[in-house]
Amino acid sequence: MRAINERLLLEHIRAVGPVSRAELARASGLSKPTVALALANLEQDGLLELAGLRTGSRGPAAVLYEVRPDAGYVLGLDVGREYLRGALADVGGTVLARLSRPAHAASAKVRVAELIALADELASAAGVTRSRVTQVVIGSPGVYDRARGALTMAANVPGWENPKILVDLERSLGPTTIVENDIDLAALAERDMGHGRKVASFCFVSVGTGIGMGLVIDGRLHRGAHGAAGEIAYLPIGDVEVTSTEARRHGLLEAAASASAVVKAAKSQGMRPSASAREVFAAAARGAKAATAVVEREAWLIARAVSSVVAVVDPELVVLGGGIGQAPGFAEAVAAQLAHLVPFLPDVRVSALGHEAVVDGSLVLGLERAWQRILDRS
Repeated sequence: MRAINERLLLEHIRAVGPVSRAELARASGLSKPTVALALANLEQDGLLELAGLRTGSRGPAAVLYEVRPDAGYVLGLDVGREYLRGALADVGGTVLARLSRPAHAASAKVRVAELIALADELASAAGVTRSRVTQVVIGSPGVYDRARGALTMAANVPGWENPKILVDLERSLGPTTIVENDIDLAALAERDMGHGRKVASFCFVSVGTGIGMGLVIDGRLHRGAHGAAGEIAYLPIGDVEVTSTEARRHGLLEAAASASAVVKAAKSQGMRPSASAREVFAAAARGAKAATAVVEREAWLIARAVSSVVAVVDPELVVLGGGIGQAPGFAEAVAAQLAHLVPFLPDVRVSALGHEAVVDGSLVLGLERAWQRILDRS
């Protein structure tokens, strides 16, 4: 019963912030002596601290309690093909350090080493030893395959599907380390911190090096039976041969509409071979005819993919992320194409969180997990 009472009070304090013993007694239905004992135990365990006094009302000043921010820490990491990003936050949600580094890895083993170095750098910048981190969440391309104990569908990060990768990450970063699909995490961040706060159901569509989607239905992330909900890269949309190696490995839509596909399409339109997807979009913004045709084709392909989702889920909102998804004017181009394809047009917006969406989602999930560990510990 003592543990139940302490857990109840901890959850309430976390939800409402600094609160007095009298307010806790009224909200919980527990007696004042029971509340006082539970608070004393939680304070002794290092989970609560005094937050000051409330004055200005009749009677003596009320002592206020709040969760100690240093009761735990969360480390969030984003494994991208070109960049590694990360942040470290306390359990109060305050971000203490945030860093981004280019990924120079030529192999998965080196990428793991770079990720661990980034974790060490974040801990040092935050003034926290890694042994004090309560939860580590890594956002990564791919889906966890329970049968193999490894990631699958992570073709954009060479060597990342080797089962040894997850073993090495857990060994180096600690037993609380979990790996989650990066776009699912971006959707969680958008739900809690971005445009998704005001809607019940939406999808986060990332278009860049790869193509993926995170789907939130009635406020909850929808993962699917195998954790592969949202892998729209495999929708049968595009003009690439279905039998091609790229289409089989990456999915037909990704083979037709990823950043590398944009570069290929630009080359076929007569643009210089070294042009990047960013340069193609910049040229289109300047009015270059060939680049404009490529961007219009890209918007059409993504609109067709989104229309499939709209027809099945009917979301209120579509959030676009990734290098291409966030390109100036691209959301408007997709919405214009989408208007010809669906009977009910959702709002189409660019991610509010930019390139930090996956890291922010890692922190969102990490805080949930860390808080659960703290409650269990209490």
